[in-house]
Amino acid sequence: MSTVYLPAIAALAGSAIGGLTSFASAWLTQYRQDRANRLSGEKARRQKLYKQFIDEASKLYADALVHDQAEVSALVSVYALISRMRVISSSPVIEKAEIVVQLIFDTYSTPNKTFSELRDLMSSHAVNPLRAFSEECRAELRALNSR
Repeated sequence: MSTVYLPAIAALAGSAIGGLTSFASAWLTQYRQDRANRLSGEKARRQKLYKQFIDEASKLYADALVHDQAEVSALVSVYALISRMRVISSSPVIEKAEIVVQLIFDTYSTPNKTFSELRDLMSSHAVNPLRAFSEECRAELRALNSR
């Protein structure tokens, strides 16, 4: 091969390597941005779902403390939220949600609480049916961040 062609081949190879490096860098940056956006959207979706469950379950639990019968539509709403969780959440989160619903059912079957009994319950912090569920949700969202 003639020495005249060597610099031209080296220049072409350098350009090709530079172009490939630039392409790979752009692709990797875009991939990571898409992944971060996807994870952020997933986290926001789960947070919204967990918030809805906490709101509905809290209302039902408060109602169960002072009433004997549940409003069926509210119970169906909570079960619908659990079903939505089954699609995107881990098994421990779903188990904790089911425990909350079982506690609500059990509370409906206990005698109604008086205002002074409610005050005593709240001041003693003895009953916090959503604590384990909330902690499990927090752990899942942290794990989602670390992916």
